[in-house]
Amino acid sequence: MSSSDSSTSAGPRLLGPAEVRSLAASLGVRPTKQRGQNFVIDPNTVRRIVRAADLSAGETVLEVGPGLGSLTLALLAEGHPVTAVEIDPLLAQALPSTIATYAPEQASALTVVEADAMDVTPAEIGTPTACVANLPYNVAVPVLLHLLRVSDSLRHGLVMVQSEVADRLAAPPGSRTYGVPSAKAAWYADVRRAGPIGRNVFWPAPNVDSGLVAFERRDPPETPATREEVFAVIEAAFSQRRKTIRSALARWMPDRARLDEVFAATGIDPQLRGEMLGITDFAALAGAARTT
Repeated sequence: MSSSDSSTSAGPRLLGPAEVRSLAASLGVRPTKQRGQNFVIDPNTVRRIVRAADLSAGETVLEVGPGLGSLTLALLAEGHPVTAVEIDPLLAQALPSTIATYAPEQASALTVVEADAMDVTPAEIGTPTACVANLPYNVAVPVLLHLLRVSDSLRHGLVMVQSEVADRLAAPPGSRTYGVPSAKAAWYADVRRAGPIGRNVFWPAPNVDSGLVAFERRDPPETPATREEVFAVIEAAFSQRRKTIRSALARWMPDRARLDEVFAATGIDPQLRGEMLGITDFAALAGAARTT
């Protein structure tokens, strides 16, 4: 089949390098570092991401930062309705036209929300059950944590982020890369690395490696403390990484006698460093602070 034949076929077409550059040129778009924009130009990569996301048939997907629509088309091609959150007004307004051109039969399955993903609300995004996205690298962690906080319907997902960020999000307690992002993400979900992504699948090619992170929602640890209270303990624990957890939490609870009571109530060794504690430990400390 010739390229001209494929362009008129009913099935969705995916974007390759020529299509991405042509779309960008027609819109006058240049990817910006400020918004962490790197457009995927390899159809095999977006197909791989959709496969790895392990979506149920017809599952509604939340996509953040759809850009020119490379991943959006791959999701629609597999029968998944997409709610796409795009902060760039030009890209948000152009996406429906692109989908109508490349996947006319799937155009009605796309909803575009022109908004900042850091502030988006459930009223805007509805009730998607999966998140599949090439997240803007400069805000990937806060965006993911915000989505998990505001959207109870999100049960699982697969996101592409900078490789070092993927390491931090998926890091277990005690590892070199374990820190605030790891612990906060663990409040919401089980998180794991799901494979590397090469630099040459993007335009422009980033100067950092990329990786996939998969998450599966689960209930947070049982504790009388609120999420905000648990997160305050996490932030204090990692504010001075080389100190013991007792020393690091001194600002969080300046009353040393009461702090010792909290440790006694939880059975957590105050001489450990914060990076050795898991999310259940942080939840226990916050809970004990409420009850002792």
